[in-house]
Amino acid sequence: MSPTTNRRQFLATSSAAGAAALLPRRSVHAQVRGANDRVRIAIAGLNGRGNSHMDGWLGQTNVEVAWLIDPDQEVLGRAYEKVVDKSDGKSKPVCVADVRQALEDKDLDAISVATPNHWHSLITIWAAQAGKHVYVEKPMSHDVGEGRICVEAQKKYGVVIQHGTQRRSDAKLAGLHKAIQAGKWGKLKISYGYCCKPRNSIGFKDYSDPPANLDWNLWRGPADIDRFHGNYVHYNWHWFWKTGNGDLNNQGTHQLDVARWAIDPDQTHPVRAMAIGGRFKWNDQGETPNTMFAMAEYPNGQWVFFNVRNVNYKGYERQVENEYYFEDGGRIVRGKYYAKGSSEGESVKVPDGDVTPGGNWVSFISAVRAGDPSMANGNVYDAHYGCVLGHLMNNSYRLGQQVPFNAKAGKFGDNADAALHFAKLHDIMSHGVGIPEDGNHYTVGPMLTFDPDAERHTGEHAEAANALLKDNNREGFQIPTKETV
Repeated sequence: MSPTTNRRQFLATSSAAGAAALLPRRSVHAQVRGANDRVRIAIAGLNGRGNSHMDGWLGQTNVEVAWLIDPDQEVLGRAYEKVVDKSDGKSKPVCVADVRQALEDKDLDAISVATPNHWHSLITIWAAQAGKHVYVEKPMSHDVGEGRICVEAQKKYGVVIQHGTQRRSDAKLAGLHKAIQAGKWGKLKISYGYCCKPRNSIGFKDYSDPPANLDWNLWRGPADIDRFHGNYVHYNWHWFWKTGNGDLNNQGTHQLDVARWAIDPDQTHPVRAMAIGGRFKWNDQGETPNTMFAMAEYPNGQWVFFNVRNVNYKGYERQVENEYYFEDGGRIVRGKYYAKGSSEGESVKVPDGDVTPGGNWVSFISAVRAGDPSMANGNVYDAHYGCVLGHLMNNSYRLGQQVPFNAKAGKFGDNADAALHFAKLHDIMSHGVGIPEDGNHYTVGPMLTFDPDAERHTGEHAEAANALLKDNNREGFQIPTKETV
């Protein structure tokens, strides 16, 4: 029996499949292809991560990069030269600034989205409406509301949507999570993710006219911003709320997704979430925190904790990883299981789990050729639930109040685990980074309550929190509603 057949049976029969079992088996628009049939793909967003997309698709057999899309003419020109050169002239893509032109191509099979975050969902939705399969970079959504419409678009049009969370293609990680959910080490209590990688200040750049090579109208797209400044292009848009989601839902999307993947498979969204942090030391134009401890509780009582730590200092420990804490006091850290009270870890060895083989690029092309959304490693449901987890944490931070910078700043109720892990973060910021108490503060977000079914906030902070669930969109670039998608 082939790995793909195993995966299809798993998704159809296992309770661990959760929402993935709801995915239609075949796109309503895509004709089933043979394994060697040519796939024509467009790439939207060609700077930074877009270069990896070019390499990824050009490395596949019988895949043609047919369209290149970017509002920056200089970036577009460099990408065209790269694709032609790396393909030995086999791919000579059409180059455009507006993604809608590519989506009108009836012979286009799929689109690969590597734009800034504020474009991810709209392109995904437009592509689904046009019957095109979608590989979309993380995070799939810039806010909770548009993520839900991506789900509705996939349900209606039946296309493959695969999220750019490459760890979903890791069979060893899938096997670890299957063992955790089966109770091999007892009941999982906390699934913990880290996005601790050093970054630097972005300084300040004045408002100005956009450069002549940039179509500012198309770069903004749905983002409700008026004036250009140089810190938007081509990477620092990550650190502004209307275009990015901070490192929590940038690099952190990978580790958030892994953390959520490990909890019980019948859980969708948290019922509570809060965050504490700040943007320390840099004194720059950025808006999103460079330091954060966040937590979210699921209906079954399991928690996801998350740690963002970007400020560099002597002795900085880079951590882009996940840990697992169990109710009996055991834990899995860096591939070893430690029983309660033990400092001697034993290597974790479990059978591989079930994924579509070949890695993230190959698995997507396989799903496209089969016209089978269930083959996506990181499908639209996985993407939505993981992204919403980060959005809720970020929204708590955005509604937070400033309190003095000290070890007692966190308000975690009777959650001793949260207090312990925040204390570790504070110690690093205080003694490692050297942030003094005087003149500094944390932003402490409220504990937001959330209805997973309605995807709406309830309780004391509901009005303000619900206002953050959906961004305003510019005219001509509005996200459709559930009824109009």
